[in-house]
Amino acid sequence: MSETSARLLKLLSLLQMPREWPGSELAERLGVSPRTIRRDIDRLRDLGYPVDATRGAVGGYRLGAGAAMPPLLLDDDEAVAITVGLRTATHTVDGIEEAAVRALAKLEQVLPSRLRHRVSVLGSATVPLQGYSPGVAAEHLTVLAAAVAGRDQLRFAYRSASGRPGQEPGRPQDTQRLVEPHRLVPTGRRWYLVAYDNARDDWRTFRVDRIRDPQPTGVRAPFRSLPFEDAAVYVTRRLSELAPLHQAVATLYAPASEIEDRLGRTGGDELEELSEGSCRLRTQADSLGWLAFRLVSLGCRFVVHEPPALVAYMRDLGARATQSVDDCEQPSSRRTISDAS
Repeated sequence: MSETSARLLKLLSLLQMPREWPGSELAERLGVSPRTIRRDIDRLRDLGYPVDATRGAVGGYRLGAGAAMPPLLLDDDEAVAITVGLRTATHTVDGIEEAAVRALAKLEQVLPSRLRHRVSVLGSATVPLQGYSPGVAAEHLTVLAAAVAGRDQLRFAYRSASGRPGQEPGRPQDTQRLVEPHRLVPTGRRWYLVAYDNARDDWRTFRVDRIRDPQPTGVRAPFRSLPFEDAAVYVTRRLSELAPLHQAVATLYAPASEIEDRLGRTGGDELEELSEGSCRLRTQADSLGWLAFRLVSLGCRFVVHEPPALVAYMRDLGARATQSVDDCEQPSSRRTISDAS
């Protein structure tokens, strides 16, 4: 490839970024004069690339929208990122599997051999976890994203995690919502919509897989500032607040110095020395199972004082563990009796 052709490709790659480039900055990036940049821009136009230019102190160049754009130009990292993103999307967004596979096939056909190898190695080494949580409908994401971009009010039916009082226990129910969408936040396989709920006059997070029939109202939402750093921080805090938190108190029959080493620095633990050989632990977790695991893993005798739910959980856990051990020993006992007879 000639030096001029390589420079044109690099210039085109820069212009494809969604911003306006001053000629002086392009010249500095490519190590040429502003006059050379102007000639290269003319060459790109001759090749059919619609490069727009604005004059003035803040003017510059940007790649305009065209009815028939030439092939997209990607560098190595961009090509791999798109390929990996398409592979991931087939497991997180319902309804786009076929389209994503078609796009992957087209992209991999034009990838250089060195990139095809990188992508194929990553694909063969990765196994998605199926059925971990529900995917989201691609058409819903499109509607929600358009409403966010256009600041349009949105109506939809939202399915709660459990039924309301008076309803059949455990059966979900749809409620009608009128919201002002702010941002979409993906968290692994789940997607959340951060929006201002008009009926509740407050900010809310909505799981996208529980949204039914989202419809724009055609009404433009007023500008509102999210009272947090950003939407991702808000979703993180909301999920933390909604998770059940169990406070536990237990007496541990081991020196506090030993227990402190075994606990590690997880945060939220308070250790009080009672005597030379015992101490009291106050801790918390979002599941009884994790609390039970932590206490058992300390390797000492202990007594749980609260909560009662943890006492019941550990009593049941102990009974199941004892039964499992008995079930393992019984076949061996029967074989010994049979052999003796």
